[in-house]
Amino acid sequence: MSNAPNIPVLMYHHVSPCGGMIAVTPEVFEQQIAGLARAGYTALGTEQFAQYLAGGSVPEKSVLITFDDGYLNNWTYAHPILQRYGMKAILFLITGWAGEGEVRPHAGQGKPVPRSPDHHESKRLVAEGRTDEVMLRWSEVRAMIEAGTFEVHSHTHTHTRWDKECGPDVAAKRSHIAKELADSRAALVRELGGVSDHLCWPQGYFDADYVEAAREAGFKYLYTTDALGQNLPGTDPEHIYRFAVRNLGGSWLNRRIWMSRHPVIGPRYHAWKAWKRRIRNRA
Repeated sequence: MSNAPNIPVLMYHHVSPCGGMIAVTPEVFEQQIAGLARAGYTALGTEQFAQYLAGGSVPEKSVLITFDDGYLNNWTYAHPILQRYGMKAILFLITGWAGEGEVRPHAGQGKPVPRSPDHHESKRLVAEGRTDEVMLRWSEVRAMIEAGTFEVHSHTHTHTRWDKECGPDVAAKRSHIAKELADSRAALVRELGGVSDHLCWPQGYFDADYVEAAREAGFKYLYTTDALGQNLPGTDPEHIYRFAVRNLGGSWLNRRIWMSRHPVIGPRYHAWKAWKRRIRNRA
């Protein structure tokens, strides 16, 4: 088995018929997953990914598919598509937003599927305390794990940016972050029987205090929203690069992965994107 040159990590949030911000439609998601399958890509689990970063071997064409937050549409729409193509994804779950109750129907079962609001309405409903309308229940999380379509890891407990909430009070910020991570770990142990050392930052933000808190809480693999780099053997597991997947077909995603993973073109592409960002920020 020849080893992968690097591992592109894909970032999703919603798979929803209404599309919109940080969402792909079920039709597009199926095109993307089918395109990966046809191209011979293997969707890794976190254990394989961690072994690769430590110098181990994985299939030459490997990717990591990640979802953030834990929206209900990950179950109703993403799960059956992943299952159909034998693909696995990684869910970073906001543990304090997961609810109780029975498993709801998903697409393909011939039953009415719960509605799937866009991202802005989903955020509004969560703020109003109506999380069950848009977020996963623990029963659905367990069903996805049992089906082999998702692994589940921490995305903190409340998705709060404590650097913003606490302002200059660094001691309060550190205390809240530590509790946030402890609460998330406790929820995963209580509901799923265990917790891993993989953590995804809320809103992609982190600083030295966040990283130190993650280390103290037992997290080793820290996932960012930084797209401008490659995940290579020996690279820093506390800074895992991911790129956001757009609502475009499978051919777009395969081209984007090819750009990201190419050992020569990839670094140049990321440098060009970083240059464009600097120019845009100066304007």
